[in-house]
Amino acid sequence: MKNIIIRLIAPADNAALADIIRNALTEFKADKPGTVYFDDSTDHLYELFETGEGIYHVALINNEIAGGAGIYHTLGLDNDTCELVKMYLSPSARGKGLGKLLLQECINAANKAGYKKIYLETMPELIVAIPMYEKFGFTYLKKPMGNSGHNGCDIWMMKSI
Repeated sequence: MKNIIIRLIAPADNAALADIIRNALTEFKADKPGTVYFDDSTDHLYELFETGEGIYHVALINNEIAGGAGIYHTLGLDNDTCELVKMYLSPSARGKGLGKLLLQECINAANKAGYKKIYLETMPELIVAIPMYEKFGFTYLKKPMGNSGHNGCDIWMMKSI
């Protein structure tokens, strides 16, 4: 892919990222209670990650925001574990390897921050992402970890890094 930039989130990214996240959830019929669709932080991602509890990467194609993904030390997780959060791409950015680039950026950031494991929560409706997580070595868990507040998710996975 040409003209791809992956950078850290900026304040001006909030609205575009919230639109990408909510549009993707609507598209995959996953816009249900207990998901980030209804999470107030979805509209304030820069402020959420500015706290220092995580890192959020934004992907741009030809200088347009195409999606993003982050890691966050979710309340209730062990100190050596972070959560992969809010990984979404616009429809035009999918199928081009951008999700893999973002996921690898998140793994690298987690490793650099000293985390030993990455946890994630997802839903069966998000069928595109699940095989990618499997290919990256995420394995299934029987129950959720931590306190993400997203009880609408019923697939939980973990990867050691």
